[in-house]
Amino acid sequence: MRAAIYRRFAEPLAIETVVDPSPRDHGVVIEVKATGLCRSDWHGWMGHDPDIRLPHVPGHELAGVIEAVGKDVSNWRVGDRVTLPFVCGCGDCPQCVSGNLQVCDHQFQPGFTHWGSFAEYVAIDFADTNLVRLPESMDFETAASLGCRFVTSFRAVVDQGRVRAGQWVAVHGCGGVGLSAIMIACAKNAKVVAVDLDDAKLEFAKSLGAHAVINAARVGSVPEVVREITQGGAHLSVEALGHPVTCVNSIESLRKRGKHIQVGLMLGDMSSPSVPMD
Repeated sequence: MRAAIYRRFAEPLAIETVVDPSPRDHGVVIEVKATGLCRSDWHGWMGHDPDIRLPHVPGHELAGVIEAVGKDVSNWRVGDRVTLPFVCGCGDCPQCVSGNLQVCDHQFQPGFTHWGSFAEYVAIDFADTNLVRLPESMDFETAASLGCRFVTSFRAVVDQGRVRAGQWVAVHGCGGVGLSAIMIACAKNAKVVAVDLDDAKLEFAKSLGAHAVINAARVGSVPEVVREITQGGAHLSVEALGHPVTCVNSIESLRKRGKHIQVGLMLGDMSSPSVPMD
């Protein structure tokens, strides 16, 4: 198969012909029809993830059609249209049994723990636990955007943030996961303040339902502007970039008893940020 591969961290990828994957007994091989590009892929390419072994094929936001099925797979057949979450679980550990596959004791991630979806085919283990069936009405490009950025945002805003109608939600960073958080918060009838450095992203955030936008490069203090717009601070603030500055801004944007949700990854030399606990 053809794949986009890198042999050294932080150096250009090349399109090469590599060996096709084979399914394990409990797994499948998926023909990749669409794949996304995530900031997590950048972290991997930079060498921030200890699970990555070179040479490496990245990619974890994927959708496609099952090409081959292992002998112990019960729920899936060749030709099924599928996607999957970014973090996959074993299905048997205490975390998975409790419904929290995202913190599985034996979790794996295509594009990190093994070769990913920047290729014609990708192997996925524990298929009966991890695959999600796609309706015929959903195109592969849409499906590929769901398993990482959208599910992550849903977990942050709804499951952890417990957002309610009428509350103010501040979203710091309008990339894929930030824009997803904005859509989900608006769907829950919350009021959103979107923060970014890019006017085009902020305009897009408004088109998705954001009530107000802030260009962080044009204000003296993002938290002060958020508190002014929300008349006291955000009920829920989502850090969707992964940087110490936006982490602090998110925390300082909160009203009393507000919730900060850290979504953006801070790795490498940003892995121990200073957090304003006062």
